[in-house]
Amino acid sequence: MARYPQTGFTLMELMIVVAIVGALLLVALPGYESQLQKGRRVDAMQALQLVASLQENYMLDRSTYTDDLTELNLADPYISEEGHYSVTADACAGGTIANCYLLTATPVAGKPQADDTRCTEFRLSSTGNKSASGSMGNDCW
Repeated sequence: MARYPQTGFTLMELMIVVAIVGALLLVALPGYESQLQKGRRVDAMQALQLVASLQENYMLDRSTYTDDLTELNLADPYISEEGHYSVTADACAGGTIANCYLLTATPVAGKPQADDTRCTEFRLSSTGNKSASGSMGNDCW
């Protein structure tokens, strides 16, 4: 009777491969999540630019800005295209809504960006000033 050599992997070899793959995932996953959050921040910037553009058109038509986004044919608050941020409009500090505005984008609760501690809130004013809060501050822009 002829004996055939056994081929395949032993359980020990498979366990070593699983451990190596697990260690690689443990190292790579936080960096991957950080890059995803960074990419989602663009959603806030685009939403702020859209609302600012509509505010400027509104100013041209009516000689005033508005803090009611429904007057710009948007929901109030406006939820960004990808749904990660909500945008609100207020009068800027020391001014009235008639002559200046401050747009604020905050992460929507329950969405992945709510866990982003580096850039928690984005602001854009009618003068073009951009600011952000979080551990990265204005570097978010």
